[in-house]
Amino acid sequence: MVPRLHFGENMSREFKRSDRVAQELQKEIAVILQREVKDPRIGMVTVSDVEVSRDLAYAKIFVTFLFDNDQSAIEQGMKGLEKASPYIRSLVGKAMRLRIVPELRFIYDQSLVEGMRMSNLVSNVIKNDEAKHKEEE
Repeated sequence: MVPRLHFGENMSREFKRSDRVAQELQKEIAVILQREVKDPRIGMVTVSDVEVSRDLAYAKIFVTFLFDNDQSAIEQGMKGLEKASPYIRSLVGKAMRLRIVPELRFIYDQSLVEGMRMSNLVSNVIKNDEAKHKEEE
């Protein structure tokens, strides 16, 4: 007798459950921060990424702020997010069907700021190089 293979057996899933939960968490937390959290320290915040542990018990929420060049505003915003974390977690629990609502840990995401800085450096080098070539002609 030949064993039957079912579709999807021995094939890895396209997305892990933790990835799907992270994606949904990112959407929910972004909406909650925009509509529900009233702490003035937080201001304009963007959820840039979410990483969830395999057991879905912990979530790292990577955020950026509109005014990334003001270090004191960033520090105040992070303090506001830490203080609002239990409230945000309770709202996530109401919005999403999860057995365990992950513990939220907010982390300032410097990668976007660093990427923009690098992009500006490259742009300046290109401008300087073009100006140098025009002078030589």
